[in-house]
Amino acid sequence: MGQSNMYDLCCKYQGKRVRITDNQGQVHVGTITRVNRRMVWIQPDSGFGGFGFGFWGPYYGGGSGFGYGIALGAIAGIILTSAFLW
Repeated sequence: MGQSNMYDLCCKYQGKRVRITDNQGQVHVGTITRVNRRMVWIQPDSGFGGFGFGFWGPYYGGGSGFGYGIALGAIAGIILTSAFLW
């Protein structure tokens, strides 16, 4: 999937809970809080979940802020999840 298509998908899922797999095989689960043409920011559900590329926000793992950034080019896959799916 191209970076432009990934950007469109991330915009569509903004504010929703997703599961992102990066090209290193790491899985990131949380809510998309922000998207631009290079990065998507994800707020982990709770605690210290997952790792990301790029900006680590000052509220990583907390209840506010953007969370942490993942470069769109590093995303291998993204799916919409429910609160009960792991």
